[in-house]
Amino acid sequence: MKLNADKLSGPQKAAILFLTMGEEYSTALFKQLDEASIKKIGKYMSEITHIPSDVLSTVMNEFLINFKSDGDVVISGEDFLKQIVNKSMDKESAREVFKVIGEKGTSVPFSDLAYIPVENLINIIQGEHPQTIALILSYLPYEKAAEVLKSFPEELKIDVALRIVQIGQVDVEIVNELDKVIKNELSKIGGATRKCDGIETLANILNQVDGITEESVLSHIENEDGDLADMVRQKMFVFEDLLQIENRHFRDILQNVDNQLLIKALKTTSDEMKDKVFSNLSERASEMLREDMEVMGPVKLSEVEEAQQEIIKVAKRLESEGRIVLSKGGDDVFV
Repeated sequence: MKLNADKLSGPQKAAILFLTMGEEYSTALFKQLDEASIKKIGKYMSEITHIPSDVLSTVMNEFLINFKSDGDVVISGEDFLKQIVNKSMDKESAREVFKVIGEKGTSVPFSDLAYIPVENLINIIQGEHPQTIALILSYLPYEKAAEVLKSFPEELKIDVALRIVQIGQVDVEIVNELDKVIKNELSKIGGATRKCDGIETLANILNQVDGITEESVLSHIENEDGDLADMVRQKMFVFEDLLQIENRHFRDILQNVDNQLLIKALKTTSDEMKDKVFSNLSERASEMLREDMEVMGPVKLSEVEEAQQEIIKVAKRLESEGRIVLSKGGDDVFV
């Protein structure tokens, strides 16, 4: 989806804001929207793959101006603003938008390079003198600099590495002049863009909302583009997907879940899921769980869904720790 800073609709601006502020904040705000807004914004989120820097600056500036006039809209206040701006913009752009709310920032040379694809960055600097390359890499995030360095031929790689080690004090004017040259190169190729997987972001957000909202958004997207809706569903991870995890990994999840949370989560699940849980507990623990489930009274559906999401969070945490792997869709195998 191509974005033009001068022709953005309200829902498109909201989609960009949600994609750049992070899933935690986006999910919280998503839950406050009416159904019609959720459908429109959700559709645009799923279609966005890249956000040009000028579009991002425009949206963030407008948000900050509106925020200043209506400060009680977002509870997190100044910290919220700082986190959103710092997560979604380079430091030079952040400095400009912070002027709107009276905060001074610091311009960091070559900050635009942090947000362009590595292959584009290599094309921009590979023809420069090794000393220039070394200086630029010294300002980049370590991970990005490493990707660029390892792409060079062996001789250039060693030369640049040695020059990075030897970098001492550098004249500010030289750095700023080089920064201008790089910015000029960027403008020739369309400027920096922020890569954004709108499908995955929306899937992660929908994993956190209630079932009614989830189905409403997906149904709307499906009416517009069935394939797109399928791609979002493929990225989503729902409670019943835990059925496909190997028992040894499933036991890891159960060991990290509170018993009361598990009882609520199982309230609306299939018999197959309940059997999987019982079979992966000790005989005594399984019996106690059955008894607790029998005496449990009515539970709000929202509480059941919340409990299931908490368990999914545990599973994803264990995955991030390398103890299990959660894979979803098609012929993927859970291990």
